[in-house]
Amino acid sequence: QVHVVESGGGLVQAGDSLRLSCEGSGRAFNNGGMGWFRQAPGKEREFVAGISWSGYTTYYADPVKGRFNITRDNAKNAAYLQMDSLKPEDTAVYFCAVHSRAWYGRQFYDDESKYDSWGQGTQVTVSS
Repeated sequence: QVHVVESGGGLVQAGDSLRLSCEGSGRAFNNGGMGWFRQAPGKEREFVAGISWSGYTTYYADPVKGRFNITRDNAKNAAYLQMDSLKPEDTAVYFCAVHSRAWYGRQFYDDESKYDSWGQGTQVTVSS
């Protein structure tokens, strides 16, 4: 299992940007894809974005397409979520999750049950 830590959350105004970071321990971090999920108060956790182990393939939830960008740097055991044009409805705790192996296809990225390691989350609050 990979130890995962998120950072970069905070309080911003609508229209601002934030960059979340996800750092994983060990070489196993680079064995598989990873994803970002979020959970707003009173709501279920939902998929935000995913990226393959190579970084060549990415997936996004419709509400964030065109505003969020997911990348990874395997040399640093890290992944990032650049969030632009933030909206109040983006307010949530954001979680990073990691696969233990390489999976191919969106169904393995937007399904939280397919992930093996999770971080504790970082709070993002967007004021109107």
